Amino acid sequence: MLPTADTLRQQLECHPRPNRYWIGYSGGLDSRVLLELCARIARDDGRCSFAAVHVHHGLQAVADDWVTHCQQVCEHHALPCRIIRVDARPLRGQSPEDAARTARYRALQSVLAEGDILLTAQHRDDQAETLLLQLLRGAGLAGLAAMPDYAPLPPGHILRPLLAHTRQELAACAAALQLDWIEDPSNQDQTYDRNFLRQSVWPLLESRWPGLSATLTRTARHCAEAQAMLDQQAAAWLAPALRGGDTRLDLTVLRRHPSNEQALILRAWLKHNGLRMISTRCLAQLQQTVIAAGADRTPHLVWPEAEIRRYRDTLYLLNPPLRPVRPVWLDWPGDASLSLPDDNGQLEVTRTCGSGIALRHWQGAAIRVGYRRGGESIGLPGRHHRHALKKFLQEQGVPPWMRERLPLIYLDSQLASIAGRWTLAAHAASPDEDSVQIHWRQP
Repeated sequence: MLPTADTLRQQLECHPRPNRYWIGYSGGLDSRVLLELCARIARDDGRCSFAAVHVHHGLQAVADDWVTHCQQVCEHHALPCRIIRVDARPLRGQSPEDAARTARYRALQSVLAEGDILLTAQHRDDQAETLLLQLLRGAGLAGLAAMPDYAPLPPGHILRPLLAHTRQELAACAAALQLDWIEDPSNQDQTYDRNFLRQSVWPLLESRWPGLSATLTRTARHCAEAQAMLDQQAAAWLAPALRGGDTRLDLTVLRRHPSNEQALILRAWLKHNGLRMISTRCLAQLQQTVIAAGADRTPHLVWPEAEIRRYRDTLYLLNPPLRPVRPVWLDWPGDASLSLPDDNGQLEVTRTCGSGIALRHWQGAAIRVGYRRGGESIGLPGRHHRHALKKFLQEQGVPPWMRERLPLIYLDSQLASIAGRWTLAAHAASPDEDSVQIHWRQP
């Protein structure tokens, strides 16, 4: 059965209507069919808001031409089109396929507002290929469940409404509608695992087992149902282990479970934060070298998408991984926000009364921003003695990697504020005094 605007509408109506549907539009045949059907729904139903997003990987010489093609198609359908350029070069130990996929999904996720839905054009043959590839890689139940048709992608969701259709059905639909699309030459390169499977292995398998994609899709569905039951149990175990937000995990709670249950909880935690599952090897490394390390250690695990650090019986999930901050001195006029280098967020200042830095100290001062260099001492309101900044941050439970990232605000060469969170006594406003409050907007 060929996909139609009506069958697509039925798929969309199975889920809560978002403020906007984003169409992952590469310009290839599959996403071209999806975009065409969405455009027809948009013309018939003004309540549905659609926009396209195209990721420019920069890996092909003709990538700029693809951008032009996608923009022209979207203009024809009066659909907004967002172009996002990414760096899809693989990191050390990362495959080109994985690097491109990670960069693509991070870009697609970045356009989503709360409750938005990302539509992608994977079909039944893609699903079957994914299951085989996962099997060949030794994946567990979650991997063999392949791609869910609907799943969280914070701050919204991802929906794959074409999973019931085959590649052949999409091609027939494109021909019937007289659509034009992009042919990516890299799809013929069999050095990529999926292309090798699709072009050299799949035809042989299907000649022996006709209808193989339907059979494997059914297997993926069975695995997904079993995984859903495990996910439900893991979520119940995860809830009491979350500490102070979704990105912190209490190790005292985690350690009450045996190793196999810990693995389920850790996978549930990553999924809860919208991350893909890490490999079995990475998971074992997390349990053995991070969780099981001595109490005096601050170990961490880094992979391309994120990193996990440990401090005082808490695991911290950092997504994306932290970039080191360089020692800098920045002049700040103090009347507008200040962007910090190395993806360290920005400083903002607001006028207030009775908290933060006294306005009389702020106005006219030479304001500079830097980071710890060692040896700083501070005097805080209500304390009779000065303290070493390093020791104070330890007492406050600030993780070591954050101590080096806290912006220090100096007025006329005197330390006045620590990231806006603590104001030194010499510059602090009295209860009824005009003042400024600094806010550090972390990335």
